[in-house]
Amino acid sequence: MTGIHLWLSGENVTIKDVTTETFTVEVLQADRPVLVDFWAPWCGPCKALAPLLAQIAEEHAGTISVVKVDIDDNPEIAADHHVMSIPTMTLFVDGRAATTINGAKSRKAILGSLANWL
Repeated sequence: MTGIHLWLSGENVTIKDVTTETFTVEVLQADRPVLVDFWAPWCGPCKALAPLLAQIAEEHAGTISVVKVDIDDNPEIAADHHVMSIPTMTLFVDGRAATTINGAKSRKAILGSLANWL
């Protein structure tokens, strides 16, 4: 898979699939914080988080971006960022990992982990 592929769209926001080819530009060089959802199509908890992440992306569209990385298609990104289990969500700020959320969490828990950047 190459390029950016649309994964999920809300009314005012699009969550993109980010690949090895686009990770640097879309995440590390982004002009705002980026929440990266490391996931896989076979992961039930990952699929359950998708609507919640779309909602968070839409509500905070001017503050943070949300993208998805399929670890099966992009294992080098997951390895580079020490993703050992999924779902894992990492917030990147100014090209660096600022916080990591492991496992399927509630909306309140996710927003609590992101509070300093919202």
